[in-house]
Amino acid sequence: MTELQLLEAGYRKYSGEEIDVFYSKERCEHAGKCVKGSIEVFNPKRKPWVIADAEPADEVARIIETCPAGALKYIRKEER
Repeated sequence: MTELQLLEAGYRKYSGEEIDVFYSKERCEHAGKCVKGSIEVFNPKRKPWVIADAEPADEVARIIETCPAGALKYIRKEER
């Protein structure tokens, strides 16, 4: 999906230097795989709760790919 498609589908964007993270509250099943993957990137007790640059982009992408609900998506900057 493109950034525009994700935003139109209700995802919220969290920008990073190398990767942008997109999150859909409506799709989230609260499985917690993101938080367990990296509390530095995904911390629901903080605002903003996603800091895309808190880990290397490859690690952020790997964690997002474990999301069972598809509530998290990403776009790498070089993919634009």
